[in-house]
Amino acid sequence: MASGLTFGSCIAASSASSCSRRRLLSQRRGRAAVAPAVGVKVLQVVAREGLEGRPRVDLVDGRPVTGPDLRVTVNGLKFPNPFVIGSGPPGTNYAVMKKAFDEGWGGVVAKTVSLDAALVKNVTPRYAKLKSADGAEVIGWQNIELISDRPFEVMLAEFKRLKEEYPDRILIASIMDEYKRENWVEIVTRCEAAGVDAFEINFSCPHGMPERKMGAAMGQDCEVLAEVCGWVHEVATIPVWAKMTPNITDITEPARVCLDSGLEGVTAINTIMSVMGVNLDTLRPEPTVEGYSTPGGYSYKAIRPIALEKCMQLAQVIKANYSSGAPVASATHAAVPAHAGAPPAAPSPIAPTAGAASSPAPRSLSGMGGIETGFHAAEFILLGSNTVQVCTGVMVHGYPLVQNLCAELQQFMAKHEFESVEDFRGLSLGYFTTHTDLVHRQREALDKKKAARVGIASDDKWTGDGFVEESESMVSNQ
Repeated sequence: MASGLTFGSCIAASSASSCSRRRLLSQRRGRAAVAPAVGVKVLQVVAREGLEGRPRVDLVDGRPVTGPDLRVTVNGLKFPNPFVIGSGPPGTNYAVMKKAFDEGWGGVVAKTVSLDAALVKNVTPRYAKLKSADGAEVIGWQNIELISDRPFEVMLAEFKRLKEEYPDRILIASIMDEYKRENWVEIVTRCEAAGVDAFEINFSCPHGMPERKMGAAMGQDCEVLAEVCGWVHEVATIPVWAKMTPNITDITEPARVCLDSGLEGVTAINTIMSVMGVNLDTLRPEPTVEGYSTPGGYSYKAIRPIALEKCMQLAQVIKANYSSGAPVASATHAAVPAHAGAPPAAPSPIAPTAGAASSPAPRSLSGMGGIETGFHAAEFILLGSNTVQVCTGVMVHGYPLVQNLCAELQQFMAKHEFESVEDFRGLSLGYFTTHTDLVHRQREALDKKKAARVGIASDDKWTGDGFVEESESMVSNQ
């Protein structure tokens, strides 16, 4: 049973073994090996605006010092918690990725790199916000930012440095390049040599890069997608995820191509193509660069319902076609109604792929899109996500947000007595069905209520033998 939670409290070294572990990791990273004194917080941070009043938990090397265990293992990668920095500005260089690890993020997906950064030309301003009517809350965020404009060699050196200092933390290289086999082989080989733990292929950047037949231009073309995935799979010796674009009719089609090509997982969703708005004074669209703009990627809170639906679809595909990697959940858990997933013959909205392998290798899903709280993360995990990624939320609240995310997820777990993330991953998938089946279920429920109704419906239903019981059945204050 999950233990009670005490968030934001002062902690001491829990045991000699935990002190030794921290000392060893400190030595590996070249930092002073000083065990925390009694009554001193392991990680003291100042919360950004908007985090006041939210629960938080201290993290040591990404692991909460109290409460339910948040560790997850995905494609052999061991994360101290399921919260991962999404590819973008929060993972753009050594300094910010180090900050993410120091604050306790479970992993970092670096900003997307390519072989020739000189071809990447960013502009400023490149962001625009959608705010609530009173202007107090950011609801949506648009960007027209491109992938990393830093030299590939510089990023490789920083990957290497990060892995030397944080050997136990998960660093994922986001990669993208042109439709040339030699480019993909080189970028994979050199990133692996730098020590990264996994790859995320950016098949989904919605602006700028598609003009060069990269990003979403590849992710929307299943033939090209299959070929590029094949090139990467041939040379990669570490897990590879494909980041899927939501700017397509059926997100499951390219996802199946990626998984059938041998990739270990998918990430969803990237940003949604959008126009943030038009300035009614200047008549120019936002964000405005020298009086002009271009459609860009939309993210943050407003896209969460869309992201949840896309992740649900992808999780259903993984469950139906890659069974050994299907979400694991206990059907006998006390928090789950006995009829979860019933009836057995209920139609699934996602059909298995024709000719799918009978014993596929495990596949994973990293969910993202509008996650700002640990409770949001719980929704993605309930719909089958192994990990969850946050990008815009970090840009709004800062890197300490991870301590709130972990505490809130633990709070949800404690409420339902879940002892691990795997206890509830995918648990809500069984409640999705077709609209036709919903109609059938509702009619069946109404029929049962009518059958269970007590009392006399009309005077001709009275009987002499059961008169007393029939009278009693219509008394309201028994």
